[in-house]
Amino acid sequence: MVNNCSKEGSEGCEEHQLPDEILSEDVLRPTGAEDPVQREPSMYFRWLVLFATCLVMTCVYYSLDIPAALHQNLKNYMNDSAFELRFNLLYTLYSFPNVILPFFGGYFTDKMGASYCLMIFAAFCFLGQLIFAAGTAYRNWTFMLLGRAVYGIGGESICVAYSTLLTEWFAGKELAFSFGIALAISRLGSVFNNLASPVIANSFSTPWALWAGVALNFMAVVVAAGIKNVDAQQRSISLAMDASDNPSDLAQPLLLQQIEHEGTNRGGQRPVSRMGFRQFSPMFWLLSASCLTVYACILPWNNVASGILLERDLFQAPPAECHLTFPDQCSAGNLLNFSNPAIDANGNTCSGSNFAPVLPSSLNVSGMDGKPDILIDHLSAADVDCDKPFWSEDCVKDYCQALGKASESAGRVMSIPYSISACLSPFLGGVVDRIGHRATITFVASFLLIGVHSTMAFTTFRPAIPLIGQGLAYALYSSVLWPSITLTVPQRSTGVAFGVITSIQNIGLTLVPMAIASIYTSSGHCYIPYVELFFTCCAVSGAMLGIGVNFLDQQTGNKLNGISVQSRAADR
Repeated sequence: MVNNCSKEGSEGCEEHQLPDEILSEDVLRPTGAEDPVQREPSMYFRWLVLFATCLVMTCVYYSLDIPAALHQNLKNYMNDSAFELRFNLLYTLYSFPNVILPFFGGYFTDKMGASYCLMIFAAFCFLGQLIFAAGTAYRNWTFMLLGRAVYGIGGESICVAYSTLLTEWFAGKELAFSFGIALAISRLGSVFNNLASPVIANSFSTPWALWAGVALNFMAVVVAAGIKNVDAQQRSISLAMDASDNPSDLAQPLLLQQIEHEGTNRGGQRPVSRMGFRQFSPMFWLLSASCLTVYACILPWNNVASGILLERDLFQAPPAECHLTFPDQCSAGNLLNFSNPAIDANGNTCSGSNFAPVLPSSLNVSGMDGKPDILIDHLSAADVDCDKPFWSEDCVKDYCQALGKASESAGRVMSIPYSISACLSPFLGGVVDRIGHRATITFVASFLLIGVHSTMAFTTFRPAIPLIGQGLAYALYSSVLWPSITLTVPQRSTGVAFGVITSIQNIGLTLVPMAIASIYTSSGHCYIPYVELFFTCCAVSGAMLGIGVNFLDQQTGNKLNGISVQSRAADR
Protein backbone atom coordinates (compact mmCIF):
# COMPACT_ATOMS: atom_id res chain seq x y z
CA MET A 1 0.00 0.00 0.00
CA VAL A 2 2.82 2.40 0.81
CA ASN A 3 4.73 1.04 -2.13
CA ASN A 4 2.83 3.12 -4.70
CA CYS A 5 6.01 5.08 -5.42
CA SER A 6 8.40 2.15 -5.67
CA LYS A 7 11.17 2.17 -8.25
CA GLU A 8 9.08 0.38 -10.86
CA GLY A 9 6.04 2.61 -10.41
CA SER A 10 7.45 5.98 -9.40
CA GLU A 11 6.59 7.65 -12.65
CA GLY A 12 2.86 7.01 -11.98
CA CYS A 13 2.79 8.83 -8.62
CA GLU A 14 2.82 12.33 -10.14
CA GLU A 15 2.15 15.12 -7.64
CA HIS A 16 1.45 12.65 -4.83
CA GLN A 17 5.02 11.31 -4.71
CA LEU A 18 6.37 11.39 -1.16
CA PRO A 19 9.95 12.26 -0.22
CA ASP A 20 12.43 9.41 -0.66
CA GLU A 21 13.56 9.61 2.96
CA ILE A 22 9.99 9.04 4.15
CA LEU A 23 9.52 6.10 1.79
CA SER A 24 12.70 4.28 2.76
CA GLU A 25 12.29 0.72 4.03
CA ASP A 26 14.01 1.61 7.29
CA VAL A 27 11.27 4.09 8.11
CA LEU A 28 8.33 2.04 6.87
CA ARG A 29 9.18 -1.22 8.64
CA PRO A 30 11.85 -2.65 10.87
CA THR A 31 14.37 -5.18 9.59
CA GLY A 32 12.77 -8.59 9.04
CA ALA A 33 9.21 -7.29 8.84
CA GLU A 34 7.16 -8.48 5.89
CA ASP A 35 6.40 -5.97 3.12
CA PRO A 36 2.62 -5.41 3.32
CA VAL A 37 2.23 -5.14 -0.46
CA GLN A 38 4.03 -8.41 -1.05
CA ARG A 39 2.05 -10.38 1.54
CA GLU A 40 0.41 -13.32 -0.25
CA PRO A 41 -3.11 -14.57 0.49
CA SER A 42 -3.35 -18.09 1.88
CA MET A 43 -3.26 -20.88 -0.67
CA TYR A 44 -6.73 -22.03 0.37
CA PHE A 45 -8.33 -18.70 -0.47
CA ARG A 46 -6.35 -18.29 -3.68
CA TRP A 47 -7.69 -21.55 -5.09
CA LEU A 48 -11.16 -20.90 -3.70
CA VAL A 49 -11.31 -17.58 -5.58
CA LEU A 50 -10.00 -19.28 -8.73
CA PHE A 51 -12.61 -22.04 -8.55
CA ALA A 52 -15.47 -19.61 -7.90
CA THR A 53 -14.33 -17.32 -10.71
CA CYS A 54 -14.23 -20.28 -13.09
CA LEU A 55 -17.79 -21.19 -12.07
CA VAL A 56 -19.00 -17.67 -12.83
CA MET A 57 -17.32 -17.68 -16.24
CA THR A 58 -18.65 -21.17 -17.03
CA CYS A 59 -22.21 -19.89 -16.60
CA VAL A 60 -21.43 -16.77 -18.67
CA TYR A 61 -19.91 -18.76 -21.54
CA TYR A 62 -22.79 -21.24 -21.49
CA SER A 63 -25.34 -18.53 -22.22
CA LEU A 64 -23.06 -16.61 -24.58
CA ASP A 65 -22.90 -19.56 -26.99
CA ILE A 66 -26.53 -20.71 -26.80
CA PRO A 67 -27.45 -19.12 -30.17
CA ALA A 68 -24.51 -20.91 -31.82
CA ALA A 69 -25.62 -24.31 -30.50
CA LEU A 70 -29.23 -23.62 -31.50
CA HIS A 71 -28.51 -22.18 -34.94
CA GLN A 72 -30.71 -24.65 -36.81
CA ASN A 73 -33.35 -24.81 -34.06
CA LEU A 74 -33.67 -21.02 -34.04
CA LYS A 75 -33.81 -20.98 -37.83
CA ASN A 76 -36.78 -23.34 -37.83
CA TYR A 77 -38.44 -21.71 -34.82
CA MET A 78 -38.23 -18.12 -36.13
CA ASN A 79 -39.17 -19.10 -39.73
CA ASP A 80 -37.64 -15.88 -41.07
CA SER A 81 -36.35 -15.36 -44.62
CA ALA A 82 -33.74 -12.90 -43.27
CA PHE A 83 -32.71 -15.26 -40.49
CA GLU A 84 -28.99 -15.45 -41.26
CA LEU A 85 -28.54 -11.69 -41.16
CA ARG A 86 -30.49 -11.30 -37.93
CA PHE A 87 -28.80 -14.32 -36.36
CA ASN A 88 -25.38 -12.80 -36.96
CA LEU A 89 -26.69 -9.51 -35.59
CA LEU A 90 -27.15 -11.34 -32.29
CA TYR A 91 -23.37 -11.57 -32.08
CA THR A 92 -22.62 -8.20 -33.68
CA LEU A 93 -24.82 -6.37 -31.16
CA TYR A 94 -23.21 -8.38 -28.37
CA SER A 95 -19.74 -7.28 -29.49
CA PHE A 96 -20.44 -3.74 -30.74
CA PRO A 97 -20.78 -2.07 -27.30
CA ASN A 98 -17.56 -3.79 -26.28
CA VAL A 99 -15.50 -1.87 -28.79
CA ILE A 100 -15.68 0.87 -26.13
CA LEU A 101 -17.04 -0.61 -22.90
CA PRO A 102 -14.12 -2.88 -21.86
CA PHE A 103 -11.82 0.14 -21.78
CA PHE A 104 -14.11 1.72 -19.19
CA GLY A 105 -14.56 -1.70 -17.63
CA GLY A 106 -10.79 -1.84 -17.17
CA TYR A 107 -10.75 1.65 -15.70
CA PHE A 108 -13.54 0.88 -13.23
CA THR A 109 -11.94 -2.47 -12.42
CA ASP A 110 -8.76 -0.66 -11.41
CA LYS A 111 -10.72 2.02 -9.58
CA MET A 112 -13.50 0.07 -7.82
CA GLY A 113 -11.95 -3.36 -7.45
CA ALA A 114 -12.03 -6.46 -9.65
CA SER A 115 -14.31 -8.51 -7.38
CA TYR A 116 -16.92 -5.74 -7.14
CA CYS A 117 -16.98 -5.28 -10.92
CA LEU A 118 -17.19 -9.04 -11.45
CA MET A 119 -20.51 -9.06 -9.57
CA ILE A 120 -21.89 -6.02 -11.44
CA PHE A 121 -21.00 -7.40 -14.87
CA ALA A 122 -22.49 -10.80 -13.97
CA ALA A 123 -25.76 -9.02 -13.14
CA PHE A 124 -25.78 -7.42 -16.62
CA CYS A 125 -25.34 -10.89 -18.15
CA PHE A 126 -28.31 -12.21 -16.18
CA LEU A 127 -30.52 -9.31 -17.26
CA GLY A 128 -29.48 -9.65 -20.91
CA GLN A 129 -30.15 -13.39 -21.01
CA LEU A 130 -33.55 -12.84 -19.36
CA ILE A 131 -34.57 -10.33 -22.07
CA PHE A 132 -33.20 -12.57 -24.84
CA ALA A 133 -35.09 -15.63 -23.60
CA ALA A 134 -38.35 -13.67 -23.27
CA GLY A 135 -37.91 -12.21 -26.77
CA THR A 136 -37.35 -15.67 -28.24
CA ALA A 137 -40.41 -17.07 -26.51
CA TYR A 138 -42.53 -14.40 -28.25
CA ARG A 139 -40.56 -14.62 -31.54
CA ASN A 140 -39.67 -10.93 -31.20
CA TRP A 141 -36.35 -10.04 -32.86
CA THR A 142 -36.28 -6.58 -31.28
CA PHE A 143 -36.19 -7.95 -27.74
CA MET A 144 -33.82 -10.74 -28.75
CA LEU A 145 -31.33 -8.24 -30.15
CA LEU A 146 -31.79 -5.93 -27.16
CA GLY A 147 -31.11 -8.80 -24.79
CA ARG A 148 -27.87 -9.67 -26.57
CA ALA A 149 -26.74 -6.04 -26.44
CA VAL A 150 -27.40 -5.91 -22.68
CA TYR A 151 -25.61 -9.24 -22.28
CA GLY A 152 -22.66 -7.76 -24.14
CA ILE A 153 -22.40 -4.89 -21.64
CA GLY A 154 -21.38 -7.43 -19.02
CA GLY A 155 -20.14 -10.35 -21.10
CA GLU A 156 -16.82 -8.86 -22.24
CA SER A 157 -16.12 -6.47 -19.36
CA ILE A 158 -16.47 -9.42 -17.00
CA CYS A 159 -13.47 -10.95 -18.77
CA VAL A 160 -11.48 -7.83 -17.90
CA ALA A 161 -12.59 -8.11 -14.26
CA TYR A 162 -11.73 -11.79 -13.90
CA SER A 163 -8.37 -11.37 -15.66
CA THR A 164 -7.47 -8.54 -13.30
CA LEU A 165 -8.74 -10.52 -10.29
CA LEU A 166 -6.51 -13.49 -11.13
CA THR A 167 -3.56 -11.17 -11.70
CA GLU A 168 -4.07 -9.70 -8.21
CA TRP A 169 -4.35 -13.09 -6.50
CA PHE A 170 -1.67 -14.93 -8.50
CA ALA A 171 0.81 -12.16 -9.39
CA GLY A 172 4.34 -13.54 -9.40
CA LYS A 173 3.16 -17.07 -8.68
CA GLU A 174 1.60 -19.53 -11.18
CA LEU A 175 -0.02 -16.71 -13.16
CA ALA A 176 -0.07 -18.45 -16.55
CA PHE A 177 -1.12 -21.68 -14.85
CA SER A 178 -4.08 -19.93 -13.18
CA PHE A 179 -5.08 -18.35 -16.50
CA GLY A 180 -4.90 -21.79 -18.14
CA ILE A 181 -7.12 -23.36 -15.51
CA ALA A 182 -9.58 -20.47 -15.72
CA LEU A 183 -9.83 -20.76 -19.50
CA ALA A 184 -10.19 -24.54 -19.35
CA ILE A 185 -12.97 -24.71 -16.77
CA SER A 186 -14.73 -21.61 -18.09
CA ARG A 187 -14.84 -22.92 -21.63
CA LEU A 188 -16.48 -26.08 -20.35
CA GLY A 189 -19.57 -23.87 -20.25
CA SER A 190 -19.43 -23.69 -24.05
CA VAL A 191 -18.94 -27.46 -24.24
CA PHE A 192 -21.91 -28.14 -21.93
CA ASN A 193 -24.00 -25.71 -23.97
CA ASN A 194 -23.16 -27.39 -27.27
CA LEU A 195 -24.12 -30.75 -25.83
CA ALA A 196 -27.16 -29.78 -23.77
CA SER A 197 -28.93 -26.96 -25.62
CA PRO A 198 -29.88 -28.94 -28.78
CA VAL A 199 -31.12 -31.81 -26.61
CA ILE A 200 -33.25 -29.47 -24.47
CA ALA A 201 -34.61 -27.73 -27.57
CA ASN A 202 -35.47 -31.01 -29.31
CA SER A 203 -36.94 -32.61 -26.18
CA PHE A 204 -38.99 -29.62 -24.98
CA SER A 205 -38.79 -26.47 -27.10
CA THR A 206 -36.30 -23.88 -28.29
CA PRO A 207 -37.27 -21.27 -25.63
CA TRP A 208 -36.74 -23.82 -22.85
CA ALA A 209 -33.08 -24.09 -23.85
CA LEU A 210 -32.74 -20.33 -23.36
CA TRP A 211 -34.46 -20.34 -19.97
CA ALA A 212 -31.85 -22.84 -18.80
CA GLY A 213 -29.27 -20.15 -19.54
CA VAL A 214 -31.23 -17.66 -17.44
CA ALA A 215 -31.03 -20.00 -14.43
CA LEU A 216 -27.27 -20.43 -14.83
CA ASN A 217 -26.71 -16.68 -15.13
CA PHE A 218 -28.61 -16.13 -11.88
CA MET A 219 -26.30 -18.62 -10.21
CA ALA A 220 -23.31 -16.68 -11.59
CA VAL A 221 -24.52 -13.50 -9.87
CA VAL A 222 -24.80 -15.33 -6.53
CA VAL A 223 -21.30 -16.83 -6.82
CA ALA A 224 -19.81 -13.47 -7.88
CA ALA A 225 -21.30 -11.88 -4.76
CA GLY A 226 -19.56 -14.56 -2.70
CA ILE A 227 -16.23 -13.80 -4.41
CA LYS A 228 -16.63 -10.13 -3.53
CA ASN A 229 -17.15 -10.97 0.13
CA VAL A 230 -14.13 -13.29 0.28
CA ASP A 231 -11.95 -10.73 -1.48
CA ALA A 232 -13.04 -7.94 0.88
CA GLN A 233 -12.46 -10.10 3.97
CA GLN A 234 -8.97 -11.10 2.85
CA ARG A 235 -8.06 -7.47 2.19
CA SER A 236 -9.27 -6.49 5.65
CA ILE A 237 -7.28 -9.30 7.25
CA SER A 238 -4.18 -8.30 5.29
CA LEU A 239 -4.51 -4.66 6.35
CA ALA A 240 -4.97 -5.67 9.99
CA MET A 241 -1.89 -7.90 9.87
CA ASP A 242 0.12 -5.15 8.22
CA ALA A 243 -0.81 -2.74 10.98
CA SER A 244 0.05 -5.28 13.71
CA ASP A 245 3.54 -5.78 12.24
CA ASN A 246 4.57 -2.25 13.24
CA PRO A 247 2.33 -1.07 16.11
CA SER A 248 4.93 1.42 17.39
CA ASP A 249 5.82 2.87 13.99
CA LEU A 250 4.24 6.32 13.79
CA ALA A 251 5.26 6.97 10.20
CA GLN A 252 3.30 4.08 8.69
CA PRO A 253 -0.26 5.01 9.75
CA LEU A 254 0.36 8.62 8.81
CA LEU A 255 1.55 7.57 5.39
CA LEU A 256 -1.41 5.22 4.95
CA GLN A 257 -3.82 8.00 5.85
CA GLN A 258 -2.13 10.40 3.45
CA ILE A 259 -2.23 7.95 0.57
CA GLU A 260 -5.85 7.04 1.35
CA HIS A 261 -6.77 10.72 1.41
CA GLU A 262 -5.00 11.42 -1.87
CA GLY A 263 -6.22 8.51 -3.94
CA THR A 264 -7.09 5.18 -2.32
CA ASN A 265 -10.53 4.14 -3.47
CA ARG A 266 -13.50 2.40 -1.92
CA GLY A 267 -12.36 -1.08 -3.00
CA GLY A 268 -8.99 -0.78 -1.25
CA GLN A 269 -7.21 -0.75 -4.60
CA ARG A 270 -4.16 1.28 -5.45
CA PRO A 271 -4.76 4.69 -7.12
CA VAL A 272 -5.37 4.34 -10.84
CA SER A 273 -2.52 5.48 -13.03
CA ARG A 274 -3.19 8.45 -15.28
CA MET A 275 -0.95 7.00 -17.98
CA GLY A 276 -2.73 7.24 -21.34
CA PHE A 277 -3.20 4.03 -23.28
CA ARG A 278 -1.38 5.64 -26.21
CA GLN A 279 1.81 5.23 -24.21
CA PHE A 280 1.57 1.43 -24.18
CA SER A 281 4.51 -0.30 -25.84
CA PRO A 282 4.55 -1.26 -29.55
CA MET A 283 4.57 -4.91 -28.48
CA PHE A 284 1.24 -4.42 -26.69
CA TRP A 285 -0.34 -2.98 -29.85
CA LEU A 286 1.11 -5.75 -32.02
CA LEU A 287 -0.33 -8.37 -29.66
CA SER A 288 -3.66 -6.55 -29.78
CA ALA A 289 -3.71 -6.72 -33.60
CA SER A 290 -2.80 -10.40 -33.41
CA CYS A 291 -5.65 -10.96 -30.94
CA LEU A 292 -8.11 -9.33 -33.35
CA THR A 293 -7.18 -11.51 -36.33
CA VAL A 294 -6.63 -14.85 -34.60
CA TYR A 295 -9.78 -14.73 -32.48
CA ALA A 296 -11.69 -13.69 -35.62
CA CYS A 297 -11.28 -17.21 -36.97
CA ILE A 298 -12.02 -18.97 -33.66
CA LEU A 299 -14.97 -17.36 -31.86
CA PRO A 300 -17.07 -16.23 -34.90
CA TRP A 301 -16.48 -19.64 -36.45
CA ASN A 302 -18.16 -21.23 -33.43
CA ASN A 303 -21.16 -18.93 -33.96
CA VAL A 304 -21.97 -20.57 -37.29
CA ALA A 305 -20.26 -23.94 -36.71
CA SER A 306 -23.56 -25.80 -36.45
CA GLY A 307 -24.68 -24.49 -39.84
CA ILE A 308 -21.29 -25.25 -41.41
CA LEU A 309 -21.23 -28.82 -40.07
CA LEU A 310 -24.81 -29.54 -41.12
CA GLU A 311 -24.18 -28.25 -44.65
CA ARG A 312 -20.77 -29.84 -45.08
CA ASP A 313 -21.09 -33.18 -43.27
CA LEU A 314 -24.21 -34.03 -41.27
CA PHE A 315 -27.32 -32.81 -43.10
CA GLN A 316 -26.30 -32.29 -46.71
CA ALA A 317 -28.85 -31.32 -49.33
CA PRO A 318 -30.16 -34.44 -51.08
CA PRO A 319 -29.09 -35.01 -54.69
CA ALA A 320 -31.03 -32.85 -57.14
CA GLU A 321 -32.45 -35.86 -59.00
CA CYS A 322 -34.07 -37.27 -55.85
CA HIS A 323 -37.78 -36.63 -55.37
CA LEU A 324 -40.72 -38.19 -53.57
CA THR A 325 -42.82 -40.73 -55.42
CA PHE A 326 -45.77 -38.43 -54.75
CA PRO A 327 -44.18 -34.95 -54.59
CA ASP A 328 -47.29 -33.16 -53.30
CA GLN A 329 -47.93 -35.53 -50.39
CA CYS A 330 -46.39 -35.82 -46.92
CA SER A 331 -43.27 -37.93 -46.61
CA ALA A 332 -43.86 -39.47 -43.14
CA GLY A 333 -46.24 -39.06 -40.21
CA ASN A 334 -49.93 -39.27 -39.28
CA LEU A 335 -51.13 -37.79 -42.58
CA LEU A 336 -49.34 -40.42 -44.65
CA ASN A 337 -51.77 -43.11 -45.82
CA PHE A 338 -49.38 -44.88 -48.18
CA SER A 339 -45.68 -45.31 -48.76
CA ASN A 340 -44.00 -42.28 -50.32
CA PRO A 341 -40.30 -43.12 -50.75
CA ALA A 342 -37.70 -40.83 -52.33
CA ILE A 343 -36.44 -42.09 -55.71
CA ASP A 344 -33.93 -40.88 -58.28
CA ALA A 345 -34.41 -40.38 -62.03
CA ASN A 346 -33.97 -44.13 -62.63
CA GLY A 347 -36.58 -45.10 -60.05
CA ASN A 348 -34.00 -46.30 -57.52
CA THR A 349 -34.46 -45.47 -53.84
CA CYS A 350 -32.28 -42.59 -52.70
CA SER A 351 -30.09 -43.37 -49.70
CA GLY A 352 -27.32 -41.80 -47.64
CA SER A 353 -27.00 -41.37 -43.89
CA ASN A 354 -25.64 -37.81 -44.05
CA PHE A 355 -28.29 -36.46 -46.43
CA ALA A 356 -31.46 -34.67 -45.43
CA PRO A 357 -34.67 -36.60 -46.20
CA VAL A 358 -36.41 -35.34 -49.32
CA LEU A 359 -39.24 -32.88 -48.65
CA PRO A 360 -42.42 -32.59 -50.72
CA SER A 361 -42.09 -29.98 -53.46
CA SER A 362 -45.67 -28.85 -52.69
CA LEU A 363 -48.55 -29.98 -50.51
CA ASN A 364 -52.11 -30.93 -51.37
CA VAL A 365 -53.30 -32.78 -48.28
CA SER A 366 -56.91 -33.38 -47.25
CA GLY A 367 -57.69 -32.30 -43.71
CA MET A 368 -58.51 -34.86 -41.05
CA ASP A 369 -60.97 -34.71 -38.14
CA GLY A 370 -62.57 -31.55 -39.44
CA LYS A 371 -59.26 -29.75 -40.04
CA PRO A 372 -58.91 -27.65 -43.22
CA ASP A 373 -57.12 -28.93 -46.30
CA ILE A 374 -53.41 -28.07 -46.62
CA LEU A 375 -52.49 -26.41 -49.92
CA ILE A 376 -48.93 -25.11 -50.45
CA ASP A 377 -47.81 -24.39 -54.00
CA HIS A 378 -44.09 -24.46 -53.28
CA LEU A 379 -42.52 -25.95 -50.15
CA SER A 380 -38.93 -25.36 -49.05
CA ALA A 381 -36.94 -26.23 -45.93
CA ALA A 382 -37.47 -22.67 -44.65
CA ASP A 383 -41.23 -23.37 -44.44
CA VAL A 384 -40.80 -26.35 -42.11
CA ASP A 385 -41.04 -25.58 -38.37
CA CYS A 386 -40.28 -28.76 -36.48
CA ASP A 387 -41.48 -27.17 -33.23
CA LYS A 388 -45.03 -27.47 -34.63
CA PRO A 389 -46.75 -30.89 -34.47
CA PHE A 390 -48.08 -30.61 -38.03
CA TRP A 391 -44.53 -30.91 -39.35
CA SER A 392 -42.83 -32.99 -36.67
CA GLU A 393 -45.63 -35.55 -36.19
CA ASP A 394 -48.07 -35.35 -39.08
CA CYS A 395 -46.35 -34.57 -42.38
CA VAL A 396 -42.51 -34.65 -42.49
CA LYS A 397 -41.68 -36.61 -39.36
CA ASP A 398 -38.67 -38.27 -40.98
CA TYR A 399 -37.19 -34.88 -41.89
CA CYS A 400 -37.65 -33.42 -38.39
CA GLN A 401 -36.26 -36.49 -36.66
CA ALA A 402 -33.21 -36.52 -38.92
CA LEU A 403 -32.68 -32.79 -38.40
CA GLY A 404 -32.89 -33.17 -34.62
CA LYS A 405 -30.31 -35.96 -34.60
CA ALA A 406 -28.05 -34.02 -36.96
CA SER A 407 -28.22 -30.85 -34.83
CA GLU A 408 -27.31 -32.83 -31.71
CA SER A 409 -24.42 -34.45 -33.61
CA ALA A 410 -23.28 -31.01 -34.76
CA GLY A 411 -23.30 -29.86 -31.12
CA ARG A 412 -21.03 -32.74 -30.16
CA VAL A 413 -18.64 -32.16 -33.06
CA MET A 414 -18.41 -28.40 -32.57
CA SER A 415 -17.53 -29.06 -28.92
CA ILE A 416 -14.22 -30.61 -29.96
CA PRO A 417 -12.18 -27.35 -30.07
CA TYR A 418 -13.38 -26.16 -26.66
CA SER A 419 -12.96 -29.65 -25.16
CA ILE A 420 -9.38 -29.84 -26.46
CA SER A 421 -8.72 -26.36 -25.13
CA ALA A 422 -10.20 -27.21 -21.74
CA CYS A 423 -8.00 -30.30 -21.43
CA LEU A 424 -4.75 -28.68 -22.58
CA SER A 425 -4.92 -25.10 -21.28
CA PRO A 426 -3.90 -25.80 -17.65
CA PHE A 427 -1.00 -27.98 -18.78
CA LEU A 428 0.11 -25.47 -21.42
CA GLY A 429 -0.11 -22.59 -18.95
CA GLY A 430 2.27 -24.38 -16.58
CA VAL A 431 4.62 -25.26 -19.43
CA VAL A 432 4.71 -21.67 -20.72
CA ASP A 433 5.56 -20.45 -17.20
CA ARG A 434 8.69 -22.61 -17.35
CA ILE A 435 9.82 -22.60 -20.98
CA GLY A 436 8.67 -19.21 -22.31
CA HIS A 437 8.52 -19.04 -26.15
CA ARG A 438 5.28 -17.04 -26.00
CA ALA A 439 5.97 -15.11 -29.22
CA THR A 440 6.86 -18.32 -31.07
CA ILE A 441 3.63 -19.97 -29.99
CA THR A 442 1.53 -17.06 -31.31
CA PHE A 443 2.89 -17.81 -34.78
CA VAL A 444 2.55 -21.60 -34.46
CA ALA A 445 -1.10 -21.31 -33.40
CA SER A 446 -1.94 -19.01 -36.33
CA PHE A 447 -0.17 -21.27 -38.82
CA LEU A 448 -2.11 -24.25 -37.50
CA LEU A 449 -5.39 -22.38 -38.04
CA ILE A 450 -4.49 -21.86 -41.71
CA GLY A 451 -4.43 -25.63 -42.15
CA VAL A 452 -7.66 -26.10 -40.19
CA HIS A 453 -9.84 -23.75 -42.21
CA SER A 454 -8.34 -24.51 -45.62
CA THR A 455 -9.05 -28.19 -44.90
CA MET A 456 -12.65 -27.39 -44.01
CA ALA A 457 -13.03 -25.29 -47.17
CA PHE A 458 -11.48 -27.49 -49.83
CA THR A 459 -11.54 -31.13 -48.65
CA THR A 460 -14.08 -33.72 -47.59
CA PHE A 461 -12.10 -34.93 -44.57
CA ARG A 462 -14.19 -35.77 -41.55
CA PRO A 463 -14.51 -32.59 -39.45
CA ALA A 464 -13.13 -34.14 -36.26
CA ILE A 465 -9.55 -34.03 -37.57
CA PRO A 466 -9.35 -30.29 -38.40
CA LEU A 467 -11.38 -29.40 -35.30
CA ILE A 468 -8.81 -31.11 -33.09
CA GLY A 469 -6.30 -28.76 -34.73
CA GLN A 470 -8.61 -25.82 -34.01
CA GLY A 471 -8.76 -26.77 -30.33
CA LEU A 472 -4.98 -27.17 -30.11
CA ALA A 473 -4.43 -23.78 -31.77
CA TYR A 474 -6.97 -22.13 -29.46
CA ALA A 475 -5.36 -23.64 -26.36
CA LEU A 476 -1.86 -22.62 -27.45
CA TYR A 477 -2.79 -19.08 -28.38
CA SER A 478 -4.94 -18.26 -25.35
CA SER A 479 -2.35 -19.74 -22.98
CA VAL A 480 0.29 -17.27 -24.14
CA LEU A 481 -1.65 -14.17 -25.20
CA TRP A 482 -3.28 -13.05 -21.95
CA PRO A 483 -0.30 -13.68 -19.65
CA SER A 484 1.88 -11.88 -22.23
CA ILE A 485 -0.14 -8.69 -21.74
CA THR A 486 1.10 -8.46 -18.15
CA LEU A 487 4.69 -8.51 -19.50
CA THR A 488 4.15 -5.56 -21.82
CA VAL A 489 2.44 -2.99 -19.57
CA PRO A 490 3.10 -1.56 -16.08
CA GLN A 491 1.37 -3.52 -13.32
CA ARG A 492 -0.61 -0.46 -12.20
CA SER A 493 -2.30 -0.34 -15.63
CA THR A 494 -3.13 -4.04 -16.00
CA GLY A 495 -6.89 -3.51 -15.85
CA VAL A 496 -6.82 -0.75 -18.46
CA ALA A 497 -4.59 -2.89 -20.71
CA PHE A 498 -6.99 -5.84 -20.55
CA GLY A 499 -9.83 -3.44 -21.32
CA VAL A 500 -8.05 -1.99 -24.36
CA ILE A 501 -7.16 -5.36 -25.90
CA THR A 502 -10.68 -6.66 -25.24
CA SER A 503 -12.06 -3.60 -27.02
CA ILE A 504 -9.80 -4.23 -30.00
CA GLN A 505 -10.78 -7.90 -30.02
CA ASN A 506 -14.43 -6.87 -30.19
CA ILE A 507 -13.83 -4.75 -33.28
CA GLY A 508 -13.26 -8.03 -35.06
CA LEU A 509 -16.10 -9.79 -33.28
CA THR A 510 -18.44 -6.97 -34.35
CA LEU A 511 -17.45 -6.88 -38.03
CA VAL A 512 -16.79 -10.56 -38.73
CA PRO A 513 -20.40 -11.84 -38.18
CA MET A 514 -21.69 -9.24 -40.64
CA ALA A 515 -19.00 -10.27 -43.12
CA ILE A 516 -20.04 -13.91 -42.69
CA ALA A 517 -23.71 -13.08 -43.31
CA SER A 518 -22.78 -11.13 -46.45
CA ILE A 519 -20.57 -13.92 -47.80
CA TYR A 520 -23.25 -16.52 -47.00
CA THR A 521 -25.94 -14.56 -48.85
CA SER A 522 -23.81 -13.78 -51.88
CA SER A 523 -22.74 -17.45 -52.11
CA GLY A 524 -26.28 -18.70 -52.66
CA HIS A 525 -26.96 -19.29 -48.94
CA CYS A 526 -23.98 -21.63 -48.59
CA TYR A 527 -21.10 -21.63 -46.11
CA ILE A 528 -18.73 -23.83 -48.11
CA PRO A 529 -16.23 -22.88 -49.40
CA TYR A 530 -16.21 -19.08 -49.21
CA VAL A 531 -17.01 -18.56 -45.53
CA GLU A 532 -14.27 -21.00 -44.59
CA LEU A 533 -11.93 -19.29 -47.05
CA PHE A 534 -12.60 -16.03 -45.19
CA PHE A 535 -11.52 -17.66 -41.93
CA THR A 536 -8.39 -18.93 -43.68
CA CYS A 537 -7.48 -15.37 -44.66
CA CYS A 538 -7.89 -14.25 -41.04
CA ALA A 539 -5.50 -17.01 -39.97
CA VAL A 540 -2.95 -15.93 -42.60
CA SER A 541 -3.09 -12.38 -41.21
CA GLY A 542 -2.54 -13.77 -37.72
CA ALA A 543 0.50 -15.73 -38.86
CA MET A 544 2.04 -12.61 -40.44
CA LEU A 545 1.49 -10.67 -37.22
CA GLY A 546 3.03 -13.59 -35.31
CA ILE A 547 6.20 -13.15 -37.36
CA GLY A 548 6.16 -9.47 -36.42
CA VAL A 549 5.75 -10.29 -32.71
CA ASN A 550 8.80 -12.59 -32.84
CA PHE A 551 10.91 -10.01 -34.66
CA LEU A 552 10.00 -7.21 -32.23
CA ASP A 553 10.55 -9.47 -29.23
CA GLN A 554 14.02 -10.32 -30.50
CA GLN A 555 14.78 -6.62 -30.85
CA THR A 556 13.57 -5.81 -27.32
CA GLY A 557 15.34 -8.46 -25.26
CA ASN A 558 13.21 -11.61 -25.73
CA LYS A 559 10.84 -10.68 -22.92
CA LEU A 560 8.06 -12.86 -24.33
CA ASN A 561 10.17 -15.77 -25.53
CA GLY A 562 12.24 -15.74 -22.34
CA ILE A 563 11.44 -17.41 -19.03
CA SER A 564 9.86 -15.20 -16.39
CA VAL A 565 11.81 -14.35 -13.25
CA GLN A 566 9.23 -16.04 -11.08
CA SER A 567 9.50 -19.30 -13.02
CA ARG A 568 13.29 -19.33 -12.73
CA ALA A 569 12.99 -18.75 -9.01
CA ALA A 570 10.50 -21.61 -8.70
CA ASP A 571 12.87 -23.95 -10.54
CA ARG A 572 15.51 -23.31 -7.92
